[in-house]
Amino acid sequence: MKSILKSSLSLMVAGLFFQTASAQGISKEVLASIGEFLTETSRKEISVGKISVDSVAVNKNTIELYANMNCSYISFRENNVTEIYGRIKQLLPAEYAKYEVKLITDKHAIEELIPLALRTKKPKKALTFTNKIEKPLISRISVPFRPECGLLNRHIAMWQSHGYYYEPKLTRWEWQRARIFQTVEDLYTQSYVLPFLVPMLENAGANVLLPRERDNNTTEVIVDNDGSLSAGSKYAEKLGVKQWSEGAGSGFAQKKEFYINTENPFRDGTFRQVETIKKGEESTAEWTPDLPKAGSYAVYVSYKTVENSADDALYTVYHKGGVSQFKVNQTMGSGTWIYLGHFSFDAGKNSDARIVLSNRSSKSGKVITADAVKIGGGYGNIARRIADSGATENVKSSDAGAQGEVKVLPKVDYPYETSGYPRYTEAARYWLQWAGFPETVFSPSKGVNDYTDDYKSRGLWVNYLAGGSQVDPQAEGLKVPVDLSFAFHTDAGTTMNDSIIGTLGIFCTNTDEGKFANGASRYAARDLTDLIQSQIVNDIRNLYEPNWSRRGMWNQSYFEARVPKVPTMLLELLSHQNFADMRYGLDPRFRFTVSRAIYKGMLQFLASQYKQKYVVQPLPVDHFSLSFIGENEVELSWEPVNDPLEPTAVAEQYVVYTRIGDGDFDNGVVVKKNSYNVKQVAGQIYSYKVAALNKGGQSFPSEILSACRSVDEKGVVLVVNGFDRISAPADFVADGIAGFYDELDHGVPYKTDYKYIGNQTEFRRKIPWMDDDAAGFGASRANYETQVLAGNSFDYPAVHGQAIAQSGYSFVSCSSKAVMDGQVKLTDYKYVDLILGKQRLTKCGRGGVHPLEFKTFPAMLQSVIRDFCSNKGNLFVSGAFVASDLWDNDAPDQADKDFATNVLKYKWRTGQAAITGKVKSVASPYSELKGKYEFYSELNPECYVVESPDALEPAGNDSYTVFRYSENNLSAGVAYAGDYKTCVLGFPFESLKTASQRVQLMSTILNFFGK
Repeated sequence: MKSILKSSLSLMVAGLFFQTASAQGISKEVLASIGEFLTETSRKEISVGKISVDSVAVNKNTIELYANMNCSYISFRENNVTEIYGRIKQLLPAEYAKYEVKLITDKHAIEELIPLALRTKKPKKALTFTNKIEKPLISRISVPFRPECGLLNRHIAMWQSHGYYYEPKLTRWEWQRARIFQTVEDLYTQSYVLPFLVPMLENAGANVLLPRERDNNTTEVIVDNDGSLSAGSKYAEKLGVKQWSEGAGSGFAQKKEFYINTENPFRDGTFRQVETIKKGEESTAEWTPDLPKAGSYAVYVSYKTVENSADDALYTVYHKGGVSQFKVNQTMGSGTWIYLGHFSFDAGKNSDARIVLSNRSSKSGKVITADAVKIGGGYGNIARRIADSGATENVKSSDAGAQGEVKVLPKVDYPYETSGYPRYTEAARYWLQWAGFPETVFSPSKGVNDYTDDYKSRGLWVNYLAGGSQVDPQAEGLKVPVDLSFAFHTDAGTTMNDSIIGTLGIFCTNTDEGKFANGASRYAARDLTDLIQSQIVNDIRNLYEPNWSRRGMWNQSYFEARVPKVPTMLLELLSHQNFADMRYGLDPRFRFTVSRAIYKGMLQFLASQYKQKYVVQPLPVDHFSLSFIGENEVELSWEPVNDPLEPTAVAEQYVVYTRIGDGDFDNGVVVKKNSYNVKQVAGQIYSYKVAALNKGGQSFPSEILSACRSVDEKGVVLVVNGFDRISAPADFVADGIAGFYDELDHGVPYKTDYKYIGNQTEFRRKIPWMDDDAAGFGASRANYETQVLAGNSFDYPAVHGQAIAQSGYSFVSCSSKAVMDGQVKLTDYKYVDLILGKQRLTKCGRGGVHPLEFKTFPAMLQSVIRDFCSNKGNLFVSGAFVASDLWDNDAPDQADKDFATNVLKYKWRTGQAAITGKVKSVASPYSELKGKYEFYSELNPECYVVESPDALEPAGNDSYTVFRYSENNLSAGVAYAGDYKTCVLGFPFESLKTASQRVQLMSTILNFFGK
């Protein structure tokens, strides 16, 4: 009632001010002109409704103009604030020339809405949102760098929208959004957060917390002091000078295969504890899993915070790449799963796959506790059914306080059901139950509505994480000092034409009297929203789409924005229902850029709150190459990459990571120059990747290159990696229809893809959405929505190299850029293996600003290949589009065709030449080239799909078909022997299904070259 009276009084006063101002010479026409100017100014940058000046107050020498909320959507900066005030003064009557003007919107003068990070003059006494901590939740002590100007010691809570959930009114599990344009929002947002955004934040030093499973490995093994459902897994303790004992209170135990209602596995077991020591014989707890298969697994630990807990519990993870160590602050994060990282393990139980906790500490007399360790993601094990009291209607997050009507279903004995889906697909509500959070967090509806529980649980989770810390010292919780939270969504609306819906940001200040617990204004959330949204829109417009729409910055009461007691942004990046948006949104390049923009916005915001300088981590290096120097040494070299959008993102040092054989990469070594020499043992394949470093953190890694010096080598092969493509699937626009055409080109995911659900089935634009089960235009199948599919691993020189080494040859490798720019000379080698994979000329989105990329044979590559062949070289080329990329494109170039025909000795016959993936050798003068082979022609988790291999024909004398597709006898491979030799395949060599096939084929090709 008080708020209503207060609002009414404000309106009355505003009305009086308006009348007073009008009487003193500021007419409605002048105010309308100011509103028109502001509207015109805003629409240069944002898609916004009309701005109006609703009231005026004249006080002594000040004029206050009160604009509507649309005005607050403008990104105010010092330059445009100056321009706005200058123009307003011109529009005001002459008698007000000496008055100070204040334009007020959303309760603030516009200059107060300039983000703190972008002000040259900082407010002297402004409270910022900061947490003073001595040690973060996790310290990664094996990481060989310390990003002092990054996000070191910061804690970021974020979530990737919705997830698979139980809908009691339909008594089934389902997605929270429609299956559309080959994905569903519940999975789609993960394709930004997990492969791109989280690693960027962690590379900058942050601790990132998620309320959903982050591991898409469907194997999960729990190792616990109370026993394990995995019979071979083992928990063991080693006694030193201090004894382990059972702790007082409950711990984790997995006593059930699935959990119902509000059952909490972290209340079903016990935990162990031991006193810390500084010196002497240590006591350890050891968790050794028995894994059913080799692979990459997330490792989570759990423990109990007790009185006098240590803040530096030392965990050591033994894995295929060696040993990685972490210090965990056990004064926070109690009784849940704490993520350490992803690691590669072999199958079975062995000493190279274990986690060890030591009681050695910087302080003696503290307490270390040990509970369960979770390895892998697994399948969902929360079973649901309709509650006995019925179910409520699903209400929107923006319907603050709304209660749905209870719907009672017929009396049927509905069984409890698990989702049957991998845990990473499920909503936060179920992960939070499995992770030990109280039912007040994961089920505020008390089991009646999982839909509302899911979106409410995310904000409540943030508060429970932070409860007891400086964020909210009086609240119960895990004492994690969360610095900000971030909700990633893509539900920004839709349109039936090809316009961009664009990016919307939401925050909320209208709660807790507009302040956080430390007294800082909740308008810090507006700063966060402005910085992130501005960075996203700016980067997209610069690199991809000049017409990308910037929508408003809504200060509205959405649950996910209102409830967290930390600065929070709810992002609606784009519209996953809108074809124009998704032409960009399905492209990994676009998703990398957007994720980097979000990271940069968070970095700017936190630097302004903590009053620190910031540096943006560099972009990945390129022009990577390996070369032999002597018998047992290899030189690595590379080039840093300039970031035209960020002047601070300059490489200062580098980290070189090494993998030996079929192991995994080590923790890396820091080098100062862009080259590095390493020793090798003959007969062993070594692989390397490089990341750039600066004070802001580490870049994403380079491609992976490999080398091996064979013991009794027959020769040296240079493997050139020309396959660096990542892209969206092919798309088309026609009269009344549009969509994505997978059968022509599925695109190339970045490493792996878990957002893809199936191909598009409805291409008619006019078909409307009627229900999530009838999604209309863009509707897609669901046959892949629980699968992780392979993309470009950037690791194919090792695949080729293994076959080369087993054929008796040594090999080194390099990127095609290093060849084209002259760092590596093909003519220094007798044999060259050119990897082209699914390389082809590719646009991004509708095309335009972003240049076409990934051509198979750029002009410079053609030139060096021509020189190599003229020097009697031997060239092996394989790729799915080696011919169609030169002949079958929008603007074929005769010079490209001449190169293929006259130099490589083949010509294009047809694309989409086969679908079974089977190839056979045929009689030819080159009898060495023989065998039967099979490549991956369907989507799978092992290798990217080759859905459209080329058929190519011999060109000129001494060129012959040597392989044909078994299903139709179209030519699949051509060989030429003249002054030089070539062998060109219309399918990628690395896509062959078995290592034995690859060895057989590579041996025949090298025998042909060596004959």
